[in-house]
Amino acid sequence: MKQAYVNGEPISREAVQFELDRLVKFYATHGMSQAEIRKNLEKLVEKAQEQAIGAKLLLARAEQLDIPVTEAAIDAQVEQVVRQVGGRENFVKALAAQKLSEDAFRKELAKGCRVDVLVRQACSGVAEPTEQDVAEYYAAHQADYVAQPQVLAQHILVKTEGMDAADKVQALDKIKAIRARIVAAGDAGEVGQAFCAEAREHSDCPSGAQGGSLGWFGPGMMVPEFDKAAFSMKCGEVSDVIETQFGYHIILKTDEKAGGPQTLVDVADQIRDLLRHEARGRAMDAFVAELREKANVEYR
Repeated sequence: MKQAYVNGEPISREAVQFELDRLVKFYATHGMSQAEIRKNLEKLVEKAQEQAIGAKLLLARAEQLDIPVTEAAIDAQVEQVVRQVGGRENFVKALAAQKLSEDAFRKELAKGCRVDVLVRQACSGVAEPTEQDVAEYYAAHQADYVAQPQVLAQHILVKTEGMDAADKVQALDKIKAIRARIVAAGDAGEVGQAFCAEAREHSDCPSGAQGGSLGWFGPGMMVPEFDKAAFSMKCGEVSDVIETQFGYHIILKTDEKAGGPQTLVDVADQIRDLLRHEARGRAMDAFVAELREKANVEYR
């Protein structure tokens, strides 16, 4: 794909990747499977580049208009970032890692706030989807709304990457001993407590800090060996030792959800959000198209 330039300035790969990550997250949230995302990745990258061009044009227009931004609005943005990174100390460390002062960071946030105002103005005439709109969309796309089966599980990992044969034997002995202690704990509640304790103490996966919790996941989200084991187990069962490219695992399956068709009630909010997004997208496309007519956009 050729690189885009706006008024002689290049659209960076980082800007395109940022927009691509947002697109993938949005479509994944609205029912697009990982297989479909991979199949349409080239189109998504092209769309991400166009969105990055639009973002640059919006930023330039917002600066040209010198849209006012209050300190309170910037303070609110800073506090949101602080919460997201886990506190003020982590925030300061993150700025230092990027060699960015807080004042410079606040100036970047101010630019974003100006663009947000511009976007709200461009979308001010967009109507909210009606209940009829939602129902009609569901009726036309009902086949797309089928929930995948899901598993809720915890795991313990003993890494073997880079190990020689002798070290792998020791790693296997280690996880076998961990499993033996867990299954000897007693009933299901005691097994769960033992699993959490062993995960916190011995797992080489960051999830160990949360007792090995992986949350809910669907088919294809884990490596094949792990995926096959998790979906074939019974709830409350501790797996045998499973080997993957990462090392040796044991799994505790705690719950599962069967897949199947989703009702309108199940997906109404999801569809409403999608229709809202599409309507706002059309309004923004029209607004950005006007900006593009006055700019020099090239692909080299």
